[in-house]
Amino acid sequence: MKFTDGNWMHLPGVSAHYASEAHLASDQGGRLRILAPCHPIRHRGDTLSGPLLTVDLSSPLPDVIRVKVTHFEGALDNGPHFEVSEAPGETTCEFLESEYRFTSGKVTAVVSKSGGFSIDFVADGKTFAKSPNKGTSYMSVAGDQAYSVSQVSLGVGELVYGLGERFTAFVKNGQTVEIWNRDGGTCSDQAYKNVPFYMTNRGYGVFVNHPGAVSFEIASERTDRVQFSVPGESVEYWVIYGPTPKEVLSKLTALTGRPSLPPKWSFGLWLSTSFTTNYDEETVNSFIQGMADRDLPLSVFHYDCFWMRGLHWCDFEWDPAVFPDPEGMLQRLHERGLKVCVWINPYIAQASQLFAEAKANGYLVKRPDGSVWQWDLWQPGMGIVDFTNPAAKKWFQDKLARIIDMGVDALKTDFGERIPTDVVWFDGSDPERMHNFYSQAYNEAVWEILEAKKGKGEAVLFARSATAGGQKYPVHWGGDCWSTFEAMAESLRGGLSLGLCGFGYWSHDIGGFEGLPPAELYKRWVAFGLLSSHSRLHGSTSYRVPWAYDDEAVDVLRFFTKLKHRLMPYLWEKALEAAETGVPMMRSMHVEFPSDPACDTLDRQYMLGDKLLVAPVFSFDGSVTYYVPEGTWTHLISRETVTGPKWVTETHSALSMPILVRPGSELRLGTRDDRPDYDYESESVVERF
Repeated sequence: MKFTDGNWMHLPGVSAHYASEAHLASDQGGRLRILAPCHPIRHRGDTLSGPLLTVDLSSPLPDVIRVKVTHFEGALDNGPHFEVSEAPGETTCEFLESEYRFTSGKVTAVVSKSGGFSIDFVADGKTFAKSPNKGTSYMSVAGDQAYSVSQVSLGVGELVYGLGERFTAFVKNGQTVEIWNRDGGTCSDQAYKNVPFYMTNRGYGVFVNHPGAVSFEIASERTDRVQFSVPGESVEYWVIYGPTPKEVLSKLTALTGRPSLPPKWSFGLWLSTSFTTNYDEETVNSFIQGMADRDLPLSVFHYDCFWMRGLHWCDFEWDPAVFPDPEGMLQRLHERGLKVCVWINPYIAQASQLFAEAKANGYLVKRPDGSVWQWDLWQPGMGIVDFTNPAAKKWFQDKLARIIDMGVDALKTDFGERIPTDVVWFDGSDPERMHNFYSQAYNEAVWEILEAKKGKGEAVLFARSATAGGQKYPVHWGGDCWSTFEAMAESLRGGLSLGLCGFGYWSHDIGGFEGLPPAELYKRWVAFGLLSSHSRLHGSTSYRVPWAYDDEAVDVLRFFTKLKHRLMPYLWEKALEAAETGVPMMRSMHVEFPSDPACDTLDRQYMLGDKLLVAPVFSFDGSVTYYVPEGTWTHLISRETVTGPKWVTETHSALSMPILVRPGSELRLGTRDDRPDYDYESESVVERF
């Protein structure tokens, strides 16, 4: 949100109050508290009026400085809050003649006593970040709306990444980013997964610890600053020092949660019924048998929305007219070695037999007058399950337990973004904060019942909405994209941005969701999809089986599915690494090569783990241009070599794409290509490159 009109004026209705000086400081026992009036204190009379900002410096983890700026401390805080695991370690407060200093690990926050109010963040003998003069403020808009605002400077050449799964330009400089979950598809500045965290190419990240609306102006209000504002009387942010991107991600996820490890079988190929297509058991069997007849290994079959009757989502009942024997059908699929996923969402349509039950028991979100909040967008008359009510959460989980007991192995947790704010939550949570946080409560509830029924290590979601901490409940997919090369590229940008927020695993709809992809696009997206952490064929109005396109599409799907299976010993190592460190499997190039400035802006290629460079083909003619870092790299498919650093332009057949092995790598490759879950130790060989 912008408050200024250029450099000299403020927008109409804005009354700005900037922290003017560090007037008094005190050691609060592991916390340095500074009183920062919004005007200079020249004499005793200047202490008689405000505003006065209280700035608290503390640390949730070594090398992380927490800054909390408060105007009125009496404001209500009904939650919710991000779940944070703190382990602060030793901290020190120093009161020097010219400055105050607060130290955690390698990082010191230095607050000068003169020259206005600013905070320098210093590590390894240099200032790596700074909240400058006029960088800490309280804004009153139109006299009745309060905002707490902070800024962190950007140096020359400093680039900003992250802020959730964003489909706009990968480098966020110049953008306004609103942290507010929306169902906007992949072709807009809206996002399903908003995370109030950004990282820069200067070795640190900033996390705004607020689960509701956060507005970021990234070199877009002041070109040399990142500004973030939240409605209300206080703002809290953490400055996380690396100095490498991997270390930043490790510290972020140590605080907000490590990605849970999905089961091995989930890394295989998923095939969906698609959304509005017609399907029954005969159709499903024709797809599965068609895959088997063509030697196309399949791991998971997914039933999308219409496994339930239309107008009844969600009642968690198989449509009896289409699936008269669901238990038997699921058993037959298991006998074929398949896992089964079904679609759900947290909304209860009025026509569902569950609506009256949920209404009577107070399980649905209510309006302030006590009536159930309802609307007709998506399912007519639908209500929203209130996961802040423990009884409602258990009720929802019990409904899921029944279908899991039938034989369902995984759940696609769709939606969770269109959460209203004109409501009252059971536990009194702040509706503004619950809008984004709802996705966390929803996915957590589903994850818990899957883990309880399937066992630890066997739970897996296919989730669309998320916020900070959502990485604990994988896997997440990129949402509704068009069937174009442009949408394929924007999907990759979104996945790389999400990975820079601590999400270890990510997927997307191979071929695109909306529209019918041309055969050439489908084949290129298949290659990209099988070189992602998770791989699903899914569409809206058309099937995604390869023989619906052309014969070569069958060959392409077979080739890249089997290649992924052979890569599973290596990919599993990277999956374990993601769960242990928070470093994602799919990594932007600058994560692996932070000292190579050519990698800072790359968003059409990525590293799959630390050893494989992947450059998807985004063209009908097979041409692709990509950057090769220093050293002699080996094409995994052709075994040809290329020496960098340099840009390379190549043309690839549909059965090829640039997959380069990093110089000096030892790559463990499987000797099996029929399934993703096998004994990686005994059924693999190590190849040296």
